[in-house]
This record gives sequence, C-alpha cells and structure tokens, in this order.
Amino acid sequence: MLTLFHFDQGLLRQTVVEGALDSLPEQTVWIDLLTPSRDDETAISRLLNVDIPTHEEMQEIEVSSRLYEDGGAQVMTMPVLTRAMTDEPEAAAVTFILAGSRLLTVRYVDPLPFGMFIRRLARQPALVGTGEVALVGLLEQIADRLADVLESATADLEAISRDIFRKEGASGSGLKDILQRIGRAGDLATKAKDSLLGLNRLLLFLGGQTSIRKEVKLRMKTLMRDVTSIAEHATFLSTKVAFLLDATLGMINIEQNNVIKILTVASVAFLPPTLIASMYGMNFAFMPELKWHLGYPWALGLMFASAAIPFLYFRRKKWL
Repeated sequence: MLTLFHFDQGLLRQTVVEGALDSLPEQTVWIDLLTPSRDDETAISRLLNVDIPTHEEMQEIEVSSRLYEDGGAQVMTMPVLTRAMTDEPEAAAVTFILAGSRLLTVRYVDPLPFGMFIRRLARQPALVGTGEVALVGLLEQIADRLADVLESATADLEAISRDIFRKEGASGSGLKDILQRIGRAGDLATKAKDSLLGLNRLLLFLGGQTSIRKEVKLRMKTLMRDVTSIAEHATFLSTKVAFLLDATLGMINIEQNNVIKILTVASVAFLPPTLIASMYGMNFAFMPELKWHLGYPWALGLMFASAAIPFLYFRRKKWL
C-alpha cells in the first residue's frame, strides 16, 4: 500500500494511491510504503531518484548495509518491535529514507507506533512539517512504545517474582507456566533491546549529517538520552529474567528432590518388612513359628513395627 502525506492549501492530506503513480504532489513530506509492490517501488525510486532496498536487503545486519548515503539521500534501516503483546514478538526491519525535504518509509509490517503517529497527525499536522521532522517524530513514537512495552514487561516480571517466592509457592504445572512466562518476557526484552540498539545507531548516523537542522539535532540529542535510559532498563530486565529463570529451575529441582526423597524414604522404610516376609517365606522344614498359633500375628507385628520405627525416626529428623 502506498500512502502520501502532503499539504494542500495549508491542510495536511493523507492520500492512499491505487494504481500507477506518475508524479508526487508538490508539498509531499512523507511517503509510506507498506508491503509495496514492485511497481510502487519502481515509481517511487524514479520520482525520488533513490534506490529502495529490497526486503532481503533490509534483513542484512551489517551497519554498512543499514546506514548509508545514496545520491545525497540518507538510507537508514533499523529493527522495530511489533506484535509486542502477543506470544511471538518480532523485531522487523523498517527502512527510513530521507531524500531532501521528504521522508520515505519502507516496511513489511505494521508496528503500533506508525498507527499512533498517523493518528496524532490529525491533531498536530506540524509533526510532518518537513521530512526530517517527520522522521524524528516517528523515532520518538517508536522510543515511547518501547518504553511502554518494557514497563509492561517489568510489571509481568514482578508478578512472576511474587508467584515464585510466595509462601505457599508454585508447583507442578504452575512452575511450567512460570517458565513459559519468563521465556516470553526474556524474548520480549531481547527484541526490545535489539530495536533500541538499532535506534541508537540510526540516531548517531543521522546526527553526523550536516544537512540536518540545528533544532532537529537538539530533539535528537534528547531522544538519544531517552534511548540510553530505556536501554539500561532493558539490560536490567534481562538480568532479572536470568535471576527468575535460575530461581524457577531451583524450585523445580527442590520439588524433584522432595519426590526422590519421599521415594527413597519409602523404599528404606519398607525394606525391613520385606526382609521379614522373605524370611518366613523360605521353605525350610524346621521353622518353629510354622506350627505356632500366634506365628502369623507375630510376623505381621514384626513387619508393622519394622516399618513404623524408621518412619517415626525420619519424621523426628524432619526428613519427611
């Protein structure tokens, strides 16, 4: 889908282009390509005189492939966190191309910050006064979203911590559920950190461009400080995820050890009765108890006593 954001008689217009595009409105400030067709890429590439990276090229992780200049245009690709509230968060590559006073975005996903930024434009058209202003506004929206996601992940980890360390404790399937929740929080923190790293690199690259206006660079400096603080929080979350994972695995080991201990104590407690029953099950011709009327109760009593004494001893030692 090809969407143009342009001013018409002082009003910001949002135009979805269907079919071939021969020219751009004169005051176009932002061109958004969402899952573009080959025809859309070719048309925009011709109109802006810039090569648009393919979907495969956007996946490359080398800095030289993500941040570079092309004929005076700045081409910047970074991972943007999407589907953060699902079980499968993703850091998908999004390309920002600053060509003169126009911004071009190329994406194959629809991250929430883009939708939020577009909705804000209805109230604040000045957010896309120029391409570079629109770019910084989008990056600020992405950083705000990452902060919100990490705040939510922090709350989830606090709830997990309470579940692990509460007095009655979790057990069985509860520990399995906790492991899954920790794994999701860890995956989310990793994807968010990857997006923050890409955002920081993009800002450093953009800050080194002499064509960027001073007031825009001031906003970028503030944004970089925010990104640094958010990245530190993401590192803290990763550390907490590792701690909770170790704690949960420790709880599972304790539970397994308790089961093994009970089985071991039970086997030890029933070993003497088994020995007594084995003795009286031997087929010897001369065994005095065989013809004794109280022989059977005597054997039962011995077996019961030999089982009860170890059991009481273990209870006294608090092994059970």
